Amino acid sequence: MSLTRRVEDRLKELGVELAGSPTPLGAYVPAVLSGRHIYVSGQLPIVKGKLAFTGRVGGDVTLAEGVEAARIAAINSISVLKGYLSNLDRVRRIVKVTGHIASAEGFTEQAQVLNGASDLYFQVFGESGRHARAALGAYELPLGAPVEIELIAEIAL
Repeated sequence: MSLTRRVEDRLKELGVELAGSPTPLGAYVPAVLSGRHIYVSGQLPIVKGKLAFTGRVGGDVTLAEGVEAARIAAINSISVLKGYLSNLDRVRRIVKVTGHIASAEGFTEQAQVLNGASDLYFQVFGESGRHARAALGAYELPLGAPVEIELIAEIAL
């Protein structure tokens, strides 16, 4: 991605609409800035105030639905960045992504599910969207969500 290309222009090209920063579901803030890094709290696959999917991947939720849930959660994390930073062009790099995947017994494709988020970050931020990550299986997630995504990004001050 060219340095002159704006992140929001890329979101438009991809047909991605940001819905505003989701309201926290507990006693925490959506993001914390520390130095040049912003830490985004775990985001669920919520669309218009409701979970897009519920259940465990490999059980109630198919692999393809899990990938889409990760993509939606990643969009929500970008919405948090936008709400906190105002200008997404301040994002210099997506540093680390942690994906928690509610997994049915025997499901071992958590990394495939998290690709839904990783691919989106690359599409939106180009090479700066490539990141370190961890894909973790979980028995249950908040509200019965199949995926929760955490994000650390480096920003321009």
